[in-house]
Amino acid sequence: MVIVPPYNYNTWTTMAHQLYRNTTIGHCLQESLDELMQYDQLPPALAMKVLLQFDKAISAALANRVKSRLSFKAGKLNTYRFCDNVWTLLLTGVEFKEVQDVAKADRMKIVAMDGRAQV
Repeated sequence: MVIVPPYNYNTWTTMAHQLYRNTTIGHCLQESLDELMQYDQLPPALAMKVLLQFDKAISAALANRVKSRLSFKAGKLNTYRFCDNVWTLLLTGVEFKEVQDVAKADRMKIVAMDGRAQV
């Protein structure tokens, strides 16, 4: 069960932060909340508040605590889309560089949006 807020709840900001729910820790949190709700140990409204707090906390932690830089170069930009203030880029032949380290990937998908709060 995936919990999403009502559409009128500052939709753009909510969508931006929900990207982090699709990570391992986000999936684990959702599964734990689902299990608690299934056994009537947690009301859905409180589970929603927990997820919204997770969205805010993970976004703030990434913005404030991550200091490393990474550059990449792609052989080809296959597809690009801009919809609802979200850029989606599909790349092939990607090379990543961080100081001395180099890594390569055949394909990469980038989903990017403005992380600043919208008024």
